Amino acid sequence: MQGILYEEASLGQFLLVTIALGGFAAWMAGKGAAESWRTLGNIIAYTFLIGVAVRFIHHALFDGTMFSLQYYLVDTAFLLVFSVLGFLYTRTKQMTESYYWIYEKAGPFSWRKKSV
Repeated sequence: MQGILYEEASLGQFLLVTIALGGFAAWMAGKGAAESWRTLGNIIAYTFLIGVAVRFIHHALFDGTMFSLQYYLVDTAFLLVFSVLGFLYTRTKQMTESYYWIYEKAGPFSWRKKSV
């Protein structure tokens, strides 16, 4: 997969920067957007900016390519997963706690109307 999904010499660098650091930042961006009642569209814009930051970290720390569309899109795709999951997890918690008489959890990332 080296050369397709990541350009670094080891998978560990990709996992550290993109998945661990970038994933945490994306999760927190999704959480923050949900807590301020923003839409899922805002998350996409925020995630594209986090993708630029992740590419910069790859460039600054590991001498990776800064301006590579392929690797930027790969990084951003992974980050979108984290940000949307953070958004949905937080929104589910909000809906089931704020409107507990109407909604109940259907799972960690969704809710449903309570059956009477």
